[in-house]
Amino acid sequence: MAIIITDECINCGACEPECPNNAIYEGGIEWTVKEGTNVKGFYTLEDGSSIDVNAKQRPVMDDYYFIVPDKCTECEGFHEEPQCAAVCPVDCCVPDPDRVETKDVLLARKDRLHV
Repeated sequence: MAIIITDECINCGACEPECPNNAIYEGGIEWTVKEGTNVKGFYTLEDGSSIDVNAKQRPVMDDYYFIVPDKCTECEGFHEEPQCAAVCPVDCCVPDPDRVETKDVLLARKDRLHV
């Protein structure tokens, strides 16, 4: 499953530099698939839609840091545990119960993002 940041986030930013996929953004910031990845051209999101990797996408949250679920691999293939959760001082980086994913799915996403 992807990791989410709950509304208990204090906006400290400790998690952002730890993400190997650049999937964490400050609230209100637009994001792209290209940032922090090796993807070129178009990328197919988990919902089946295809987007230009350089196109700015709407923020997931406006008030606090957020994780782009289509870029989150829970650090599989990089670290033994999600680094955002490891450094969060208020424990607000938690598994998303609405997005349960296997290790194989997470590793496949890692491979797609870092071709």
